[in-house]
Amino acid sequence: MSRPYSLDLRERVVKALSSGQSCRAAAARFGVSVASVVRWGQRQRTLGTPAASRMGGNRRHILMGERAWLLRRIADKPDLTLRAVQAELRRRGVKVSYYAVWNFFRHEGKSFKKKPARQRAGQAGRGTKARPLAKASRTA
Repeated sequence: MSRPYSLDLRERVVKALSSGQSCRAAAARFGVSVASVVRWGQRQRTLGTPAASRMGGNRRHILMGERAWLLRRIADKPDLTLRAVQAELRRRGVKVSYYAVWNFFRHEGKSFKKKPARQRAGQAGRGTKARPLAKASRTA
C-alpha cells in the first residue's frame, strides 16, 4: 500500500489555494494530481487540517456480538457446516457472508476438517496386490 503525501506538502498546497491559486495551477506547481489538491482543500475547509486520515489498524470481526452463541452452537453440534451456520444466523436476523463466518471460526481456532476416523483404510486409488505367478516347470 502506498503512503500518504507528507503534511508539509499538503499544507503548502492548501496555502497556495488560499492565496488564490487555482487547483490546476497548484497541482502543476507541486507535481501532484488535481484530484488530490481538490481533496486536500476540502479537508482543510471541513476538518481544519489537510492531514491524511489514519491508515491500517485492526478491524473487529462482525460476528463478535454473536461469539458466545456461535461457540455454544458448534460445541452442541460439531458437524454443522459453515453454510448451515450462516443460515441459522440469517434466521436470527444476522446477515453475513459465508466468508465472514469462515473468518470468525478461523480466528477462533476452529477447524471444519473431516475426522481421521472417517478416512479410507487403504491407499487411495490402489487395488489389491496381484498374486504371484506359479512357477513354471522346466520339463520340456
